[in-house]
Amino acid sequence: MDTINKTLVIRFSSVGDIVLSSPLLRVLRAKFPKGQIDYVARKEYADLVKSNQNLNYTYEFDAAQGFQGLRALKKKIKSEGYDLVLDIHDSLRSKYLRSIRGPKHVKVVDKRILQRSMLVKFKKNIYKEIVSAADRYVEPLKELGIVSDGKGLELHIPDEILFTVSGKMAKLRLNGFEKVIGLCPGSRHFTKRWPTDRYAELGVRCARDFDAKVLIFGGPDEMELCSTLSDEINHKGGTDRATHFCGQLSLLETAAAMQYCDVIVTNDTGLMHIATAMHKKVVAIFGSTVREFGFFPYDKQAKVLEQVGLYCRPCSHIGRSDCPEKHFRCMTETRADEVYETVRAIAN
Repeated sequence: MDTINKTLVIRFSSVGDIVLSSPLLRVLRAKFPKGQIDYVARKEYADLVKSNQNLNYTYEFDAAQGFQGLRALKKKIKSEGYDLVLDIHDSLRSKYLRSIRGPKHVKVVDKRILQRSMLVKFKKNIYKEIVSAADRYVEPLKELGIVSDGKGLELHIPDEILFTVSGKMAKLRLNGFEKVIGLCPGSRHFTKRWPTDRYAELGVRCARDFDAKVLIFGGPDEMELCSTLSDEINHKGGTDRATHFCGQLSLLETAAAMQYCDVIVTNDTGLMHIATAMHKKVVAIFGSTVREFGFFPYDKQAKVLEQVGLYCRPCSHIGRSDCPEKHFRCMTETRADEVYETVRAIAN
């Protein structure tokens, strides 16, 4: 095998995809302990890998700079003289970057586009096996003697962030509660969101039955959703039973805050993968997406609730803005009682 001293990994977005690349970075470092391993990510997601101890450098691509910024980035990358370029995004932008001349090896992830399209459009399942995206990212390196290590996801959080979050948590006096339950009720796409009233019902029951504190996580664009949910739980479950952090924490701060939870209930979102990377007990609620796509929790202990066998599922591999069948059964048929019982079973 040719000597590989410099490796570049390309994955612009999004939260879950980048977190799922952590096993890849770990096995690359194990294979090339003294090599240079760098990463390209969009600026808003770069913090997820900047502090990763398996990396030497993270390029932060600012999408607002458009093609001019991409061209400048390509020029900079070319000057580094990478021996191995691994594209685990396979988008138009990543294709452009990986087209530089010079690398001895250029590897690209197999996204199973044909299988995915057949399942979504015709409901014909031609997947030969279910492989997590985390393992798919490593697949192209098999001929270089690199395989998955099966050790799961990880996030590397700087001490200053852990310290800052510990101060925020101290103010909540979590030791005064029997359990701490995390909820991640948001999602970019409607068909990935379990109804908010179900989350509220779950939160109230956890607050009452477990003497629990409920922590609600989400992004800045989910502020109204999280605030409404928090208010509902506090109104019916008891004052100060719920606290939301939407728009208040960075991605790594959110990960640090999740450490204080006993169980985290989440939709199919990037926060689900962050919770998994923090080795928390996870209950994931899936609607329009299925495990064949490779984005189920990368942890055999995680509990996944879904409507198996529903004729219209999956209707998309990333989610939709509305239910094409107008009934939304993939989510509404998952009852709060079922989720509650699952949480109760693993909370201890």
